[in-house]
Amino acid sequence: MSKQQGAQFLGPQQREAAWEQLQTEQFDVVVVGGGVVGVGAALDAATRGLKVALVEARDYASGTSSRSSKMFHGGLRYLEQLEFGLVREALRERELSLTTLAPHLVKPLKFLFPLAHRVWERPYMAAGIFLYDRMGGAKSVPSQKHLTRAGALRMSPSLKRSSLTGGIQYYDTVVDDARHTMTVARTAAHYGAVVRTSTQVVGFLREADRVSGVRVRDCEDGRTAEVKGHVVINATGVWTDEIQALSRQRGRFRVRASKGVHIVVPRDRIVSEAAIILRTEKSVLFVIPWGSHWIIGTTDTDWNLDLAHPAATKADIDYILGHVNSVLVTPLTHADIDGVYAGLRPLLAGESDETSKLSREHAVARVAPGLVAIAGGKYTTYRVMAEDAVDVAAEDIPARVASSITEKVPLVGADGYFALINQTVQLGEQYGLHPYRVKHLLDRYGSLITEVLELGRQTPELLQPITDAPDYLQVEAVYAAAAEGALHLDDILARRTRIAIEYPHRGVNCAQQVAGLVAPILGWDAVTVEREVDTYRARVEAEIESQTQPDDESADALRAAAPESRAEILEPVVVVPDRV
Repeated sequence: MSKQQGAQFLGPQQREAAWEQLQTEQFDVVVVGGGVVGVGAALDAATRGLKVALVEARDYASGTSSRSSKMFHGGLRYLEQLEFGLVREALRERELSLTTLAPHLVKPLKFLFPLAHRVWERPYMAAGIFLYDRMGGAKSVPSQKHLTRAGALRMSPSLKRSSLTGGIQYYDTVVDDARHTMTVARTAAHYGAVVRTSTQVVGFLREADRVSGVRVRDCEDGRTAEVKGHVVINATGVWTDEIQALSRQRGRFRVRASKGVHIVVPRDRIVSEAAIILRTEKSVLFVIPWGSHWIIGTTDTDWNLDLAHPAATKADIDYILGHVNSVLVTPLTHADIDGVYAGLRPLLAGESDETSKLSREHAVARVAPGLVAIAGGKYTTYRVMAEDAVDVAAEDIPARVASSITEKVPLVGADGYFALINQTVQLGEQYGLHPYRVKHLLDRYGSLITEVLELGRQTPELLQPITDAPDYLQVEAVYAAAAEGALHLDDILARRTRIAIEYPHRGVNCAQQVAGLVAPILGWDAVTVEREVDTYRARVEAEIESQTQPDDESADALRAAAPESRAEILEPVVVVPDRV
């Protein structure tokens, strides 16, 4: 394996080497936070030729970046809020990822917008979608198409005839957000960034009046270290205020957490050849095809409880079911739900009392010499947010800093992807897999598919499906631990794969098998395997129980009581910032 190729392998060996590097090297930029903005900032800085470290307390995308609506979208609804700049920027980013940066992960998706009102709604929505298309929404996908009521019902037979008068077809995108974020992290590592998860910032280093680095703690074994950097970028999303307080500097903005809940139901419960977007009294509801499932969401409510484990309540789920059932011929019930997940949007506070009206613009501030904070924004614009953060951070870097080039840097797995799509049958014959399985793997790993499958060539039984989650091969769990930075069952079942939301057992039935597969790689003995399985099972039981609760407080209490897989993680200590 070449040095460059090995740099993108995030396994136990790389993790130990990274700990040594964090303690001994002087970095230009230290990024705190392994969500999409943080890993994007690490990639942006590394490709400018800077020496970069990134630390994350839990796992890549373990917060907001694994719990979105799974779309890399332009933000059609923001046109109604007159945020034209944000929509234009998001559509440009969507196009870049769809065609150049991540075509293996970001896919075009056909949408149906059912029209419910005669006369005024069609011209009103047509004008908005026309603007959306002209601003960049129809560069590499078809532009809008108008449908009669009969045409809309042919496209989506599950919709009630009485719920629509016609429809408009347009295109957006779908993405596996957690895999995308992890892939950005691997790409940053590929270009020299030192990236490490389960590494929590517990303090800041100072030289005179400036921040000169961070103090970190290993969340697996409790070791501590000091990481020196000319500038620290706080890219922690909903944790922005907590990290800000830890730095003892007063922030330039505040972040509010808005909870968004999604449910996952089997594909056969809704018959439609397109995704569906529905208007609600507050915002919109998406019905997104997701493999053999539909993802339906989202809610939009304030959340002031545990930031690490936001909990969905029965009220949240009933809200989603009520809205989607208002247009379905055959209503969905709680029994139809295979998975539920809740995430927190980091919204800039102050624009409005209603979270659904808070701006999705982002803000960057040089909080103090050597400390930059970035927050707000939306998943689609992560690359621009990262570029803006590094631009501001450049003020504290002694050497000249080059301009951002990430719009020209494909993520690992993108190069050669289109050629491999044309070789699906040959790849299947080479490894003894059905072409459908190969296509599924290509859309998860892109041109890195051969790295995954070569592990199976060495151990052929790994090319068999996981027994209780047959959409995934056993080799995918092994690869997650060996190359994708997964340290715990939760990382594998909830983020490297989406077993935790795609099967009614939520991953419990295959936890023992997966733990056995990765134990040799992660150095787990029999006691550790059982602890991992028990911890995962307790987490799932707490989540399922919390989803029967009537309110946030009771749901949060149940979810927060479940054990953490990262035993040494510390609860944030509230520190009052120094006054300016």
